[in-house]
Amino acid sequence: MSDISQQLIDAQQALVNKDLDAANRIIAGLATAHPDDPNVRYLACLLLRLQGCNDEAMQSLQSLTSDVPDHARAFQEMTTVALAINEPKLAHAAAERAVELDPALMQCWQFLIPLRRKFSPSLAEAAAAQLDFLRSLPPELRTVISYLANNKVQDAERLAKHFLRDNKTHPEGMRLLAEVLTRKNILDEAQFLLETLVALQPKMIPARLQLFHVLMRRQRFHSAFDIAASLNKDAPTDTGEIKRAYAAAAFAVGNIEEAKDLYAQLAKSAPADHLIPISQGHIFNAIGERENAVAAFQRCISLKPAHGDSYWSLANTKSYRFDDDEIASMQKIEESDALSTLDRVQICFALGKALEDKNLFDDAFNYYDRGNSLKLPTTHYDPVQLRKRVQAQIDVCTSELFESRQHVGVQNIDPIFIVGLPRAGSTLLEQILASHSQVDGTMELHNVLDLAKRLRGRDADQDGTPRYPAILGDLDNDLFAQFGAQFIDQTRIYRGSGHLFIDKMPNNFFHIGLIKLILPNAKIIDARRHPMACCFSGYKQLFGEGQEFSYGLSQIGEYYKEYVRLMAHWDAVLPGHVLRVNHEDVVADLETQVHRILDYCGLEFESACLEFHKTERTVRTPSAEQVRQPIYTSGLEQWKNFEHYLAPLKEALGSELLNEYQID
Repeated sequence: MSDISQQLIDAQQALVNKDLDAANRIIAGLATAHPDDPNVRYLACLLLRLQGCNDEAMQSLQSLTSDVPDHARAFQEMTTVALAINEPKLAHAAAERAVELDPALMQCWQFLIPLRRKFSPSLAEAAAAQLDFLRSLPPELRTVISYLANNKVQDAERLAKHFLRDNKTHPEGMRLLAEVLTRKNILDEAQFLLETLVALQPKMIPARLQLFHVLMRRQRFHSAFDIAASLNKDAPTDTGEIKRAYAAAAFAVGNIEEAKDLYAQLAKSAPADHLIPISQGHIFNAIGERENAVAAFQRCISLKPAHGDSYWSLANTKSYRFDDDEIASMQKIEESDALSTLDRVQICFALGKALEDKNLFDDAFNYYDRGNSLKLPTTHYDPVQLRKRVQAQIDVCTSELFESRQHVGVQNIDPIFIVGLPRAGSTLLEQILASHSQVDGTMELHNVLDLAKRLRGRDADQDGTPRYPAILGDLDNDLFAQFGAQFIDQTRIYRGSGHLFIDKMPNNFFHIGLIKLILPNAKIIDARRHPMACCFSGYKQLFGEGQEFSYGLSQIGEYYKEYVRLMAHWDAVLPGHVLRVNHEDVVADLETQVHRILDYCGLEFESACLEFHKTERTVRTPSAEQVRQPIYTSGLEQWKNFEHYLAPLKEALGSELLNEYQID
């Protein structure tokens, strides 16, 4: 334990014991050595109140909460002082902020019951219920809640697991551990734990809601929709959270009109809620109603000017142009110390796009670089593991393996997989194919990735090698047919009346060997784009989930290089099985490439594929608006405006790849 930590504990103990002289000595020493430490400043505020200096304590607390707006206990202390100086309105606002930051602060909930009765009577009962709930919990779980509120995920995991050793099926203990796993992005384990909890406690609404959110993040939209529908039925007096969940799920499964109606109802009942117009904007953008999308995102900004997602959503339409006043406003917001990291990242990416559109390339790169630098530490990208994954596929998926398994899998010709890197033109290829009368466009399906994860299992072999892909050489032939049939059955719900359907999950390029074994007649299209253009376009993109390799120039270059290495392997062991389509070729000669793609897929030519931009369908990727326009060439060499910043990317890609594309 560090010296300051021990001194903070000693000061706290002195304050608890009302030994103000000892507390004063310790805190004075800490304040001299660590004047900006938030916890030292907080204890100094407590000391001032206990000394009867409430006005001075309030001034210090207002300064502290301004500098550190996520210090929950400082807001709790502000509540106490505000009540002491007879400022109930201030006390109410401070208490609400405190429990928003840390819902386990029992003292604040006690304060809130009478304060809400005075200022927001409809919420008083909820405060009393939360206080009763916290009182019912073991102290360990209240501490877990506080740890999570303060983003101390490792501490929360340690304590939750320790508690569950002796209380294996404690409902709130299981729910909190699932929250820990969700925060750590271990979503399959979180889902399993929550499914177990819901089976044990089918009426536990918080657990069902949490399972819904995990399923949505994992893009298990139809399962999430079923949960949201049952919640909507079981909680008719819901204050909005469940209706919101149902609306999001309705959009996710393609019930567009229902989702629009639900969000319109929510907007009427909660006109000040800035999150509702954001959701409305995403729906409008996905179905091609650009003006409505822009209006919705702007409405969100008017409700909460510092909401980063609103600005990024506007930028992410790709066609919106910020004016000088909007850019100045965004820059001022981004400079605020009170802005959360997520809001700052989103605004930085939006500013990068806004300034690039104005040809202010140096300023634009500075914001792109800042946004990526803030985002990268929150990711789990590991280049060493990437190389191991690629090498494992190369070592296992040999010509000999495929020769020995020539007659396995199911013979369906339905699936067309489009693989590659994000921002490589895959959405354009999907739109071209989905414009054909015999092809259904779906979305980025997770079924192949899930199968690979199941085959991998949780335990490695004795030498530390993951079971997948090595297990492919050991499986019974019948299993490959079973897996293929499961894929066809599980994806049926996403399809319409088309003869064929598209799975546009880009990361499936890792699993082309597995796809060949379970679906030997499936078509696979590799969407390829100039490495500098593709990588820099990915670097400029803030993704909703995944693609964690994209937040550093070196990282994205390494990833592209490994992708090319693995695709070269598939070409060698499965010659002619994968059709490579270069984005630049599609832009240069659309008709030739459309004929080539349709011939590969065994489809007759249809002119609608050339007029893909007229096809009306929901598109949920960043390219949604771009694929509703005819082919254009302006984006092909945008990276050259930033070339003097891209040395780390070139170095990561390597001279061999650069020479192939004639890049200096």
